Amino acid sequence: MSQVDLVIEERAADIGNFLVGRLLPFRQKRMIGPFIFVDHMGPVKLAGGENLDVGPHPHTGLSTLTFLFEGEIRHRDSLGTDIIIRPGAVNWMTAGHGVVHSERSPDAIRQQEKTVHGLQIWVALPAALEDVEPSFTHVPAAEVPFWKESAVDYKLIAGEWEGKKSPVPVHSRLFFVELRAHEEASLSPEGLFGEAGLYILEGQVNVEGNSYDPGHLLVAKDSRLCAFSMKKGSIVYLFGGEPFPEQRFIYWNFVHSRKEKIDEAKERWKKKEFPAIPGDEGYIPLPEDPSRLRRK
Repeated sequence: MSQVDLVIEERAADIGNFLVGRLLPFRQKRMIGPFIFVDHMGPVKLAGGENLDVGPHPHTGLSTLTFLFEGEIRHRDSLGTDIIIRPGAVNWMTAGHGVVHSERSPDAIRQQEKTVHGLQIWVALPAALEDVEPSFTHVPAAEVPFWKESAVDYKLIAGEWEGKKSPVPVHSRLFFVELRAHEEASLSPEGLFGEAGLYILEGQVNVEGNSYDPGHLLVAKDSRLCAFSMKKGSIVYLFGGEPFPEQRFIYWNFVHSRKEKIDEAKERWKKKEFPAIPGDEGYIPLPEDPSRLRRK
């Protein structure tokens, strides 16, 4: 029996002023563990005067994780955070009952040529924590756990694995790991739990004689039996964790196990009752698209 339950290919999605490759949610697989949304952003080259400008928008019921491979993004939020995220660092924002943030090219490089490339991820919160107070954590690249095993370098971006723990303050049991192969390597990761997905950024992965190229997400039937080989130069991301017992709904940037809470958030945003971002007065209107409401 094949250990791969599903293969998901990146699909183009418009997030405003450029396209991303969307991996989750997918019609046949809404979540992998607590991971409910995964976008591969870029790589996109921007000319001088051409910039990333995702204006103020709200979130509820989730934590966002931004991890850049290349470029810089200025993150500002209604908590007063104003920080530039650079490659290898982790931005972790827990929305809880409601937070507003923006993502823009930093002032210092807005007139320069630039590249933006990375992953943007949403992790749903456990039901008991969906309405907690918002918070923000920035983990510098030097503080992300890193180790080598044979031909592979590992980074534990978030969660726990193999007795190691990332400083990112996650709210449920999960793992999010980067693997870089310097030589061809065969792997049978131990200590995985819950559900698992493997995203191929670069190179090639082989599972049971089948080869998979960049832009594909492989969903394991059983995370405990996850085994694969990586070609030299491959970069992959292994992520997942314990799934929640309750279903999750999504409408735009709102996630919750209760539809009425999403309806409340929609009304609050339309009435501009969310807190403002100091120094960033933009406003992205609520999209009136009922097809955006999805369930796990």
